[in-house]
Amino acid sequence: MTNVPAVGKTVTQATSQANPSVIHSLHARPRLLHDAYPNLMITGNAPPPPPAVATDGSNAPDDDGASFLLPTAELLAELAETTLKLESATPETILRWAVERFGDKFTMATAFGPEGMTIIHMLAQFSPKTPIFNLDTGYQFPETLELRERVLQKYGIAVEMKQPKNTVEEYERINGGPVYTHDPNRCCGDRKLAVLKEAAKGMLAWASAIRRDQSPDRVAAPIVGWDKKFQLVKVSPLANWTKKQVWKMINDEDIPYNSLHDKGFMSIGCWPCTRAVSLGEDERSGRWSGSAKTECGLHSQG
Repeated sequence: MTNVPAVGKTVTQATSQANPSVIHSLHARPRLLHDAYPNLMITGNAPPPPPAVATDGSNAPDDDGASFLLPTAELLAELAETTLKLESATPETILRWAVERFGDKFTMATAFGPEGMTIIHMLAQFSPKTPIFNLDTGYQFPETLELRERVLQKYGIAVEMKQPKNTVEEYERINGGPVYTHDPNRCCGDRKLAVLKEAAKGMLAWASAIRRDQSPDRVAAPIVGWDKKFQLVKVSPLANWTKKQVWKMINDEDIPYNSLHDKGFMSIGCWPCTRAVSLGEDERSGRWSGSAKTECGLHSQG
């Protein structure tokens, strides 16, 4: 079992009479704590437990039985300290910390952008079993979807495609046509944000591939922080990297990338809301062009 330090709340003396072997099993599978001890008291400021007491890395399960965290003062203080320590660390070091810290409760969402591809490449070297998923809106470019197969062939990693409950055809029929034409925020909410909230169930932390220099919404992104929107720890290993560093790694390591980048598409999302950019334009200017919208909502603050 991965030796992951305790996160958030500590289980107190309620289990002090439990058999040590049972405690070990519960520690390995935190969600069982609530099942085994339904009246378990959980506190945020308990003293260090005696040897026979389990230390849980998550809080009690939610209604679906999935583990989750709460932003206790202890957890937030830990994340603040950790992000300072990792500020000048390499992306690989940051990812190694996350894998060690959260084990199989650490996941990654990818749109197969150049930043995401570098993270996949790094994880493939030391943690290929980290679950990775794509928010498949139904509007992605064929070139984007093709990257899933290239990742599988090169790294043996099968990126899971997480999809909305309605197909594009059903969604547009229900709404009398494409929603992105008049309400792109709602379209992103229905086909991306809602899907990520569902995909995040049972997870404690997720990796994003954002860089601080990409947009004003991202400039203050911490390396490690609490994601209020999705109730997870958010890890951004490339936050302090530049586009030049990302592409250097892609070229040096022969990392697959979306062929649309060779055609002037610098930031790639759904095909109806993405265009190629002209020389001198901001790299995200091709997203939702002609509108005030700059983010899908996954990484916006608040």
